[in-house]
Amino acid sequence: MPSAGRSTMTTTPEPMVTGSAPPTVHAAERRLHPMSWLFVLLAQLRQFVVPLVALLVFGRGDRNELWPLIGVGVLVLAAVWQYFTFRYGVAGDALLVRKGLLERSVRVIPFARIHNVALQQSLLHRLFGVAEVRLESAGGKKPEAEMRVLKLDDALALEQLVRHRGQASAVDEVGAPSTPAVPEATTLLQLPLGEVVRHGLVSNRGLIVVGAGVAGLSQISPRLLPNLFERWGEVLFGYAGSHDFGIAGYALAAASLAVLAVALLRLLSVLLSLLQYYGFTLRESGRRLTVERGLLARWRTSASRRRIQAWTLYEGLTHRLLRRRSLHVDTAVAEEQQQQRALRELAPIATPQACDRLIAHLLPKADWAGQAWRPIPVHNWWRLFLPGMPWILVVGGVAGWRFGAWGLLAVPWLAWSAYAARQHARRAAYAVNDQLVAVRGGWWSRWWRFAEIDKLQAVSLSVSPLDRRCGTATLWLDTAGATPMGPSLRIRFLPTDEARALHDTLAATLSRRPLRW
Repeated sequence: MPSAGRSTMTTTPEPMVTGSAPPTVHAAERRLHPMSWLFVLLAQLRQFVVPLVALLVFGRGDRNELWPLIGVGVLVLAAVWQYFTFRYGVAGDALLVRKGLLERSVRVIPFARIHNVALQQSLLHRLFGVAEVRLESAGGKKPEAEMRVLKLDDALALEQLVRHRGQASAVDEVGAPSTPAVPEATTLLQLPLGEVVRHGLVSNRGLIVVGAGVAGLSQISPRLLPNLFERWGEVLFGYAGSHDFGIAGYALAAASLAVLAVALLRLLSVLLSLLQYYGFTLRESGRRLTVERGLLARWRTSASRRRIQAWTLYEGLTHRLLRRRSLHVDTAVAEEQQQQRALRELAPIATPQACDRLIAHLLPKADWAGQAWRPIPVHNWWRLFLPGMPWILVVGGVAGWRFGAWGLLAVPWLAWSAYAARQHARRAAYAVNDQLVAVRGGWWSRWWRFAEIDKLQAVSLSVSPLDRRCGTATLWLDTAGATPMGPSLRIRFLPTDEARALHDTLAATLSRRPLRW
């Protein structure tokens, strides 16, 4: 994707018009790309693809089956209508978006409110030289504006305009006399092809895709997969029986199939990583970060550094074998687009040293490398083991009742769970300084979760009945933009006095400092 320097969009903003009349947009207001109706139509038809294909393939030629095509025609007219009635322009320190002709709407979006600019290019977008643009804010369920689609040069120019005007608005808020100079973009991280392949090896995206495929096939035909496995089993066991395989032969065949399945899943994960992370580049321009990635489809998203709410370092078992880590962040953007288009990955995969350098560069006052970690009391390990013990006993009892001696496998399973719980407790720790609060955990898969104290939304102390019995408490630290899939920013099993002292210290610090988004 070309850099923002290619932009050709020029605007001369006029002052915002107050009063009841709608704001005046600059005369050089712009339309969408002439082929935008096609992309709007394809997006609307996406949910009707399966019924339409079924109609065309399995239809019996009855004229009544053609009635749904009238709906397609209506969608075509609506897409063309949007092209002719959609306008956007600049007025003062805001972007104005006009929609409709008979029923008109004018949306005024201050540049300072726009927290994230996301550009997306599918393969079809790249063929037409266009891009889809979404302007997102910290709150709300939907983007502030969605432009489907703009010329690529106009999309990049709009991104640059939002970035520069947003910086100017932020400077004006603190009383600066003029607009800041445009900083040069510097590359903080770039993933070569080998790193993208490593990312595929450490991820489980292939398993997710296979699971989704199995679920989809089960919806089409519930007996399709069982019949397939039964037929496959008949062929394998028939082949094994004809060659007089013994127990060792069956075990070797099963192990070979398992290795083959794992290899195919990893290969699929590598292919998915190439599609999504090829050419991954993290750049910094002033206080704004921009990520660009993708092989066929290209994603380009940017957000201000001050919108980063929390950080997560992750290191799985395969990561450690390859001496790599992943660095993710939570940003305050529209919830609907957090998972796909928000700036969430600063380093999908990188060396521990590279991750530490990124943290030190973006959080220079936090002293991440010099954190003094305070361990959680190890004698609470049994509380990590306790929740899973009833399930192991139930499964072992059912297995013993149904399969006899196989139920005894619950005994080593219990021993392993207790050992794993103790290892988790030994690694659990937290760290607090004037700028940062951090928590670490995990054993085979390790993680570090941390946030600037200024970004904390709430600090709460909870004491369960078991906590009161053990003289402990849990400290919860809430931030904006947190995902439920990641580790929580909480400190568990602290002695009550220590937890209350830490709670009071953090609460007092937050009360003295203004909340930053």
